[in-house]
Amino acid sequence: MSLFSGLFARGGASEEVSDRAFLQAMLDFEVALLRALARVGMAPGEAAEEVARAARAEDFDLSELGRSAAEKGTPIPGMLSVLRARVSESAGAHLHRGATSQDVVDTAVMLVARRALVPVLDDLGVAADGCALLAERHRRTLLPGRTLLQQALPTTFGLKAAGWLVGLDGARWELADVRERTLAVQLGGAVGTLAALGERGLEIAADVADSLGLAQPELPWHTMRARPARLAAALGAALGVLGKVGRDVSLLAQTEVAEVAEAAGEGRGGSSTMPQKRNPVGAIAIVACSERAPALVSTVFSVMPQEHERAAGAWQAESEPLLELLRLTGSAASTARELVGGLEVDARKMRGDLEITDGLVMSESVVSALSASLGRATAQDLVERAARRGA
Repeated sequence: MSLFSGLFARGGASEEVSDRAFLQAMLDFEVALLRALARVGMAPGEAAEEVARAARAEDFDLSELGRSAAEKGTPIPGMLSVLRARVSESAGAHLHRGATSQDVVDTAVMLVARRALVPVLDDLGVAADGCALLAERHRRTLLPGRTLLQQALPTTFGLKAAGWLVGLDGARWELADVRERTLAVQLGGAVGTLAALGERGLEIAADVADSLGLAQPELPWHTMRARPARLAAALGAALGVLGKVGRDVSLLAQTEVAEVAEAAGEGRGGSSTMPQKRNPVGAIAIVACSERAPALVSTVFSVMPQEHERAAGAWQAESEPLLELLRLTGSAASTARELVGGLEVDARKMRGDLEITDGLVMSESVVSALSASLGRATAQDLVERAARRGA
């Protein structure tokens, strides 16, 4: 657990995108590939099972693999060297056949994303359910609608919560679709031709995809980066929707507004200097996660144009922003689940705030009533001048 994990690494997704989990995903790819080779008679079946028994991420030294990445430009050669040392020479001889380092990393990103999205989708679903309950419970709870941070027209808190619900449902649907259709295996070999696997290449790639629960692409996508980009875009959009919920709650929880409050708890929302504070810490955490999304999404999009059959630095820059987007989305969704479920709504304060302008929030209705006899422009001007005098 890191110093700021309570803000940026809450929920089940965090563990699924750890370095250890990513290493296990890379090892899982190697095992799936060797088993696929065995099924078509290109490797002994016992070799695949021997490698599977040795491919346990907890038995590897992450620091050592990190140092090897500095020497090779990727941790894959170091990982393979350790794995080969733990199996028989005959099993090691068939390891990684037909694959290249980018195949391993790309597929691991897809596999980690598939696993991490399970708790993310669950948290988004529960948060959406909480919004649905708020929408139903407060469908007639009036409060001021606010545009440009000024009171505009009356609305209901139920409608505001329904807006959150629609946004969360949309983000969840998009991420679920990405999980099922976009997250695909990458297996192309040295330049994407599958040449090292002969005529069985496509069959083996399909087998690996099926074993890992990933989609099978039409072609290797090692330099066509629409799949990572769509994942990044969906995660960024989800963080934007979550950030909207957090922003609304933080504004409604201001002392001068005080129309909602986060669930109270011992020490929750406390200040290091001001004992009276009840800070909206959940909303703050969600907004903080959301604020980091644009730069990460931008990085993934900026590296899409890649050179020929293997980019020099572009695909290497991609995996960590994607893992961070998964971590942040998971954290924000987990926090939103808790926030929405425990949100305290002060309907009386909402109604009181609606009345502080002595009816000026109904000015648009007065314009509409006068327009039939005076014309829209004249009525607008007349009511605007009257409203200013009244204010």
